[in-house]
Formats: sequence, structure tokens, C-alpha cells
Amino acid sequence: MARWVRFAADGATRFGLWEGDTIAEYTGDMFDAPQASGQAFAVADVRVLTPCEPSKMIGLWNNFHERAVLEKLHKPEHPLYFLKPANSFAGEGEPILRPTGYSGMVVFEGELGIVIGKTCRNVSLEDAPGYIFGYTCVNDVTARDMLKLDPAFVHWSRAKGSDNFGVFGPCIATGLDPQQLFVRVELNGEEKQNYPVADMFFSPDEIVSRISHDMTLEVGDVIACGTSVGVCGMQDGDTVVVSIEGVGELTNRFG
Repeated sequence: MARWVRFAADGATRFGLWEGDTIAEYTGDMFDAPQASGQAFAVADVRVLTPCEPSKMIGLWNNFHERAVLEKLHKPEHPLYFLKPANSFAGEGEPILRPTGYSGMVVFEGELGIVIGKTCRNVSLEDAPGYIFGYTCVNDVTARDMLKLDPAFVHWSRAKGSDNFGVFGPCIATGLDPQQLFVRVELNGEEKQNYPVADMFFSPDEIVSRISHDMTLEVGDVIACGTSVGVCGMQDGDTVVVSIEGVGELTNRFG
């Protein structure tokens, strides 16, 4: 298992392997034969960035059995998803911003994120694992009261695409078995979510294969696998921590 991270240090953007309190710097391409530079940085002396720069974030809806039972939903025939734009991306420690002029509910959604490692189009289920570079923590933030402002159209993009609403990080972990993972979320130190990834309708391999038949997945793209029960609203000043063992903790303050 390895944890890849992007970070800012000495006026430059760098990447490397996060090991304890130290980041061992690598050069080249994180996704294609990176080389160790021989230089190391203390985590305390750098600014952690989003671990990659996606062309898009794809977010799944209704992908967990437990939540579907709670909300009286059925398993979809195909993954149901929306897109988050690049302006929404934010990383470890960055603020989650309330949209200007919006006073309604803003909710966190702790999720497992799949990071694509190779350009992916029309990939079979059997070949899909070879296109997954690793996994990250995601907070799929939603301005929930925006979703159904118009009865004729659900505002997915507007409710989920605001600045800093696509939070992910702090790293990309490789070598994990996603079916053994749990996603945990704390709001101001109180546990709100703790659910198994194995409860998903569509596994990560299925998600990548199915969506790759709809659109090309580019290197570094992130797919947020959807969330389970326990989602709730945030108040200005609240701190949210999304954690996955083996990946780490993603901590952000709202407002």
C-alpha cells in the first residue's frame, strides 16, 4: 500500500509518497513511472493540495442498499450520476464556502472516491481494475434546498457545483481492497456516518466499466461512489472530517 500526495513547498508544486510525518518526493508523472528524487519534506512544513487535478468529478446517487431502504428507493439499472466542475475542487484544510446569497441547508456527504489511472473508454468489467489507480476520501457537498427549486427540473449541477463543493484528499491510496473499507464522518467531533463500502449496489470495478461506456474517463478523474445514511446539515463554523482507514482524514471547515 502507498499514499500519494500533491503538496506545495519552497514555492513549487510537488508530489510524493506520504509516510508518517514525512513526504518522500517523486518527479515525473505520478500515474506513469514516477522517480524518487531523493528529497524528503516534513508534512508540517508543506501545504497539502488536492492529490490530483481531475478533468471532472463524477458523483453517484442511490448507490447504497441501506440508504435506498430508508428512502424507499430501488436499485437502479445503471449507475445514476452527476458531474461536478473544476471550480468545485478543494483539498485538505480548505474552507467549504456557502454559495453567495444562499441561506438554505448545506449538507456533507462522506464518500469513497475512485481515482482513474489510465484513459478509460468502453472497458470491460474484467479489465476495469487495471484502470483504477487508487482511492481517496470525498466530501460531496450539496446545497440541498437548491435541488428542487423548480418542480420541472432537479438542479443537480447548481446544488453540487458551487465553489469548493467537490472536496477530496488528502491523498490517493493504492493497494487497498475497497470491499474491506468503511467511510466515517465526524461533525465537530461527533460521528455521523460510519458505513461499509461493501454495501454499494455497484462496486468500484462495475462503476468504472459502466461509466466508461458513457464517456471517456481521463487520467486523474475522480468518481465519488455515493453515500449512505447519516448525512445532515452544517452550520457556519462546523468542522467536517471524512476518514477512510488506509487513506487518511480529510478535514474542512464550513463557512
